[in-house]
Amino acid sequence: MRWILLWMARNRWLRERIPRLPPVKRAIRRFMPGEDQESALVQAELFRNEGIGCLFTHLGENIERIEEADATAEHYLGLLESIKTRGIGGEISVKLTQLGLDIDEDRTLFHCGRLLERAAEDGGVVWIDMEGSAYTERTVAIFERLKQRHPNVGICLQAYLRRTATDVARLIPLDPAIRLVKGAYDESESLAYRTRGAVTANYAALAVELLSASAAGRHVRIGLGTHDVDLIEQIGAHAVALGLGRSAFEVQMLYGIRMADQRRLAKAGYPTRDLIAYGTAWYPWYMRRLAERPANVLFALRQIVG
Repeated sequence: MRWILLWMARNRWLRERIPRLPPVKRAIRRFMPGEDQESALVQAELFRNEGIGCLFTHLGENIERIEEADATAEHYLGLLESIKTRGIGGEISVKLTQLGLDIDEDRTLFHCGRLLERAAEDGGVVWIDMEGSAYTERTVAIFERLKQRHPNVGICLQAYLRRTATDVARLIPLDPAIRLVKGAYDESESLAYRTRGAVTANYAALAVELLSASAAGRHVRIGLGTHDVDLIEQIGAHAVALGLGRSAFEVQMLYGIRMADQRRLAKAGYPTRDLIAYGTAWYPWYMRRLAERPANVLFALRQIVG
């Protein structure tokens, strides 16, 4: 099922047709409060009252015209202004291909710099999201370049990639902000661990390495981008063993998934941030979310049939 869904996420014919179906649009509400920015901001205000922070992402990737990248950058600048005006304290996560990486790397760096400068005015971080393995090295290298001038840049790393342990060791000396996720793209056995047990074990090992760096005095901001609550609690136990408190890492989960756990963890004193996605270009992102857990597929089917 996972590989079928990931194939569907890449299929252009399906991408052009499935999002038009009203039942599918209804099902997407499982993972996003709405397609527009206002829906995301309203939800963030509700989370703020519960002690849950927000991370916003405007969906879209692999744009084909540089004008689209320019428009995306302007959209995010407007979003940062709205975050400030509403006092939400939210942060943003961007894909480099959404800012023109496939077309003009210098233009992409320019846009990233603008967003980072604007976010820095309010003490916020701009997270660079990770995409398929074809982009991993370029994304890490761009993060390193941005980090030289912008301390408030963060990066997402994927635990299922075999190279990620090397990337973590490479980035720790930079005192990075790292959002660690399991990974949601279809990668080959030579590049990625493909069993759940292997991915989870590597995720735990990487998280402990980041915590150990923090305990040793490095300024590492750690975001655990997983819905595996048992894994989060296991990592929390390691943090305690290292003499770190509950603020040693931040729990970062997607909107609509394990909301009861998000609220429970926030009340228990764990810094908790909900990733709110929005936008009309949701199809490939949505299919990858379905591929992560079979229960997500069953929920979506109930929404479509109902």
